[in-house]
Amino acid sequence: MADLQGKVAVVTGGSKGIGHAIARALCGAGADVTLCSRDESEAAGAAAELGSRGGRALGIAADVRKLEDVEHLVAATVREFGGLDILIANAGVGGGFGPVDEIEPEVWHRVIDTNLTGVYHCCHEAVPELKRRGGGWIITIASLAGRYAFAGGTAYNASKFGLLGFTEALMLDLRDHGIRVSCIMPGTVDTYFDAKQPTGESWKLAPDDVARTVLQLLAHEDRALPSRVELRPSQPQRK
Repeated sequence: MADLQGKVAVVTGGSKGIGHAIARALCGAGADVTLCSRDESEAAGAAAELGSRGGRALGIAADVRKLEDVEHLVAATVREFGGLDILIANAGVGGGFGPVDEIEPEVWHRVIDTNLTGVYHCCHEAVPELKRRGGGWIITIASLAGRYAFAGGTAYNASKFGLLGFTEALMLDLRDHGIRVSCIMPGTVDTYFDAKQPTGESWKLAPDDVARTVLQLLAHEDRALPSRVELRPSQPQRK
């Protein structure tokens, strides 16, 4: 696994679920971590929990749909920890599932603006800091829904198909700057999604499975770039 002593990471959507599992894993590998949530108390509580385990963590209230929030997130990280080496663009939402003529415009914009525009905001602010460090890593957390459409998924599929294309183009833009860009595309994860609680169903991926994949990516030698990882349950539920 990766040794991240001296590295600084930002994890969006890091107060619970996949994001918190990633933030915990990064702290455990030695990184200083800033995590964000739209809820200030959730962000502070998640950071305090990581601090109680011996990590250095900062919790920031930020809505990735708002560029000014992301500007503050990155600036606070650099001020607190001295720079930025790793961006984990994890924040995302579900919802808007159903026929396109029944999806309200505000729901469409919430899904697209969080899952796609929010990642643009994070990269727009993080890339100059990564360049100042002479390189780094950006990992976007997408979904298998970024390759495989499903009925009723126009909003969600559009956001994740777009995120995959964004990530692949970003990789080509940044590779000559020493910044590696990867996309992890999980299948069904037992986590908070579309306002639902984890179910405890053993066939589903766990958030820690995604976090372990992040550490495996970060452990690669500089010459290697796994640009896309599809991660699915090994024995999916039979329908």
